[in-house]
Amino acid sequence: MIASYASWIRRNVPSLESLGILALLSVLIAAPAFLIVRLLEPGFVLPAFSILLFSDAAIAAIVARAIHARRTSESVTLWDIAGAFTMMGCAAAIFSEPNQVVRFFEQLFEQHSDTPL
Repeated sequence: MIASYASWIRRNVPSLESLGILALLSVLIAAPAFLIVRLLEPGFVLPAFSILLFSDAAIAAIVARAIHARRTSESVTLWDIAGAFTMMGCAAAIFSEPNQVVRFFEQLFEQHSDTPL
């Protein structure tokens, strides 16, 4: 009885690699999202959050490509995570209003045009 339970645990315990990647992606989302919410005006949060999610989707896809992650698997892969980030980024972009996006980019370009070359 105990031996079969031990073999079940060995088969079903997530690998340290997947836990490390999950921790990395969590930090890539949590820290910038906290800063976005704390530092930006409420109207700029959704456009900035969509940009954050699209960039995290790109990072997840690059890492998945670099480690040669399987695209078809029964478990969740980095490709699935990249797709989820992309879908959430699309949702954030859809829910943000066009004038918010324009104001967000105007503010970014005004800050960069004030700096001397």
